[in-house]
Amino acid sequence: MIASHLLAYFFTELNHDQVQKVDQYLYHMRLSDETLLEIAKRFRKEMEKGLGATTHPTSSVKMLPTFVRSTPDGTEHGEFLALDLGGTNFRVLWVKVTDNGLQKVEMENQIYAIPEDIMRGSGTQLFDHIAECLANFMDKLQIKDKKLPLGFTFSFPCLQTKLDESFLVSWTKGFKSSGVEGKDVVTLIRKAIQRRGDFDIDIVAVVNDTVGTMMTCGYDDQNCEIGLIVGTGSNACYMEEMRHIDMVEGDEGRMCINMEWGAFGDDGALDDIRTEFDQEIDMGSLNPGKQLTSCFGEGSEADLFEKMISGMYMGELVRLILVKMAKEELLFGGKLSPELLATGHFETRDVSDIEGEKDGIRKAREILVRLGLDPTQQDCVATHRVCQIVSTRSASLCAATLAAVLRRIKENKGEERLRSTIGVDGSVYKKHPHFAKRLHKTVRRLVPDCDIRFLRSEDGSGKGAAMVTAVAYRLADQHRARQETLEPLKLSRQQLLQVKRRLKVEMERGLSKETHTTAPVKMLPTYVCATPDGTEKGDFLALDLGGTNFRVLLVRVRNGKRRGVEMHNKIYSIPREVMHGTGDELFDHIVQCIADFLEYMGMKGVSLPLGFTFSFPCQQNSLDESILLKWTKGFKASGCEGEDVVTLLKEAIHRREEFDLDVVAVVNDTVGTMMTCGYEDPHCEVGLIVGTGSNACYMEEMRNVELVEGDEGRMCVNMEWGAFGDNGCLEDLRTEFDAAVDELSLNPGKQRFEKMISGMYLGEIVRNILIDFTKHGLLFRGRISERLKTRGIFETKFLSQIESDCLALLQVRAILHHLGLESTCDDSIIVKEVCTVVARRAAQLCGAGMAAVVDKIRENRGLDTLKVTVGVDGTLYKLHPHFAKVMHETVKDLAPKCDVSFLESEDGSGKGAALITAVACRIREAGQR
Repeated sequence: MIASHLLAYFFTELNHDQVQKVDQYLYHMRLSDETLLEIAKRFRKEMEKGLGATTHPTSSVKMLPTFVRSTPDGTEHGEFLALDLGGTNFRVLWVKVTDNGLQKVEMENQIYAIPEDIMRGSGTQLFDHIAECLANFMDKLQIKDKKLPLGFTFSFPCLQTKLDESFLVSWTKGFKSSGVEGKDVVTLIRKAIQRRGDFDIDIVAVVNDTVGTMMTCGYDDQNCEIGLIVGTGSNACYMEEMRHIDMVEGDEGRMCINMEWGAFGDDGALDDIRTEFDQEIDMGSLNPGKQLTSCFGEGSEADLFEKMISGMYMGELVRLILVKMAKEELLFGGKLSPELLATGHFETRDVSDIEGEKDGIRKAREILVRLGLDPTQQDCVATHRVCQIVSTRSASLCAATLAAVLRRIKENKGEERLRSTIGVDGSVYKKHPHFAKRLHKTVRRLVPDCDIRFLRSEDGSGKGAAMVTAVAYRLADQHRARQETLEPLKLSRQQLLQVKRRLKVEMERGLSKETHTTAPVKMLPTYVCATPDGTEKGDFLALDLGGTNFRVLLVRVRNGKRRGVEMHNKIYSIPREVMHGTGDELFDHIVQCIADFLEYMGMKGVSLPLGFTFSFPCQQNSLDESILLKWTKGFKASGCEGEDVVTLLKEAIHRREEFDLDVVAVVNDTVGTMMTCGYEDPHCEVGLIVGTGSNACYMEEMRNVELVEGDEGRMCVNMEWGAFGDNGCLEDLRTEFDAAVDELSLNPGKQRFEKMISGMYLGEIVRNILIDFTKHGLLFRGRISERLKTRGIFETKFLSQIESDCLALLQVRAILHHLGLESTCDDSIIVKEVCTVVARRAAQLCGAGMAAVVDKIRENRGLDTLKVTVGVDGTLYKLHPHFAKVMHETVKDLAPKCDVSFLESEDGSGKGAALITAVACRIREAGQR
């Protein structure tokens, strides 16, 4: 008993010693995590070079665009055909995808051989043979009468220019069909089908096997965005952001990149880890550093990285190591056999067999004996260890490059922790007993901040080609459906000209005494009869009241050489109880704040002229008399509606008995904006606000303002254009989404133009469109979240942020995530498109309105051309990245006889009220002289 234990111990120690000897001999092939991370870093650099337009030609990793722009989302459906051509046999498949709440794929396929004479004949013969096999398959399934879409897996080196266009660079794998290299293989198969004339198909996509693998697995796991093949050869693909792919136009969305990573290291990036055995394999090739010798398949491409990791070379690496160790008398007693010396006689499947869970040492003996050797136990143990080291290095190198890909995807998405799936195929991954496990463990060790799932492709790349086709059809169908929905929001030039004409008609109605009462565009007189001329001077106070906060301003206007405006202001809040109290309490609070400001400025007791910007609906009877029609914006102070706000302010000042002010003018914010800009530019005769709300004013000829006596001179008219369309004149342009927003607003049926163009409503229009898309399965995978149902959640500021040119799609996704909307990259593109369409329509409508205004001014004055400036304020105009540009272009197009400039108001409507007061004082003083 003791003797048997001692014998077992002796053999264990012998085995252990032999393993250590092999480990020492092959220490260069045992890679540390530090080395692997360095390899990942170098690979990442080559990826970036491959994506760059200027660096692409010199990159060893070519990063080829595939024009596959989306992975499956589970809503694909329909019948598809697929061809899978990558060797001496090819498959034809029929794939039926069902989306009825339960994803289901039915498949029929048949394998067809390609005779050697056809492989080496003409291209016409080859593609006629493929078309004949396709016809045979369709006959068998009785589907020849259907025009089905087809995906083509073509696993040869190609230059792809479109999803359905791929030019063969060179034949490999024993093919030599003439007249094919340099040609588009899709065109060749189409012509072969046309020559037959007995069936027709729609070839939608051509892909390689790696992309096919990603798409096959992507249907089962929608987190799958990487494809990996580790078999006879090796390659990977992944979904890259379009903004990083210089070789393809466009910055939005993603595209699958075929990495062609087998050539990694061709530039010397792996020289420090390549061994003499790697070099021997490479130097034995017809084209060292690239092409393999004919013993591995004539013309088969496999570059330096692929030679270190793929199944075609794993067995040969083991053979070369065994030969060298034998020559150095470390194995087989220094004896060699002709079989061991013969290239290709130690196969990769032998490596898998030797590393099997059971009887690995016995298997090693069998294989070594087959090679004409007489191995000892230690020789078998050593061979087993050599196999382990070679296959482990292969898995480790593969893991390092995958780590680089995962790190890039993680950074592209801007996520703290990436969750991703890798779809895998290939005989080494599937059949080697430990390769997959080693690969998984090493990847997770190298990228600990990524949750990675590996998913085996069970149905091959043929199904993947069908899935690419299914996705392409889904995207086309969904795009068509979305465009049909968005089409009514895209206004033609003819429609915009109609808007311009209709507004001019409504302006005339508002100005006329006879039709004013029924006119929706009220064209209210402001009694502002002049704009600044630069001679204004003096100190003026201004109040700017239009919300829960208000400003008190001191504006010092200087003329002559020191011409300019100096401004001091202070913001005060209005407590809720004051907003909802009595009118006396509200105006007493305002006067208290004025007193505080005067004391703050060291001007207590000084009497100054004051301008009052009061941005609530009013009927103005003179420059210093304005009757409040109705409180808005949350105000409910009693005893104010129907009263003159200037009188209420003066009474409050008198009650305080501390100072006196000369209230010269009361204006709204639009007029204030025009006057502020008018001080900077004497051509400014139009004011425009496009923010939370929208309105415009302009200088109208007094003869046309029938509500006010007198025909001489001009007067600023407050258009109140937000109500344009309230009489139904814009019904043909309003969409179901405008109607939905209007119906749930505080004032249904009112302010219809404002609801189409202003910041308060654009976000709601977008939200309603997104709900419609989601209900129809065109967005968010058809899942409507509770957050999306919440009114007001999609604020207009998000439109501005989402449309920002410098904002990447990952930031769009971050905004949607902040709103509680889980989105894919494709969802982000769609949301951005909706925002663009809605904002563009608003800008165009605003531009059409402005074109009507400036053309009216030109016609009023009988001019052939008019030079005029529009003073503009409002968050939408100022903050949206494209609104202003689109509006300017529209005005220029619709009012070609007007030279229109736009000047942003930088100091708000409060300064405008002070300038109106300054102009009024100038005119009053001139009249007194």
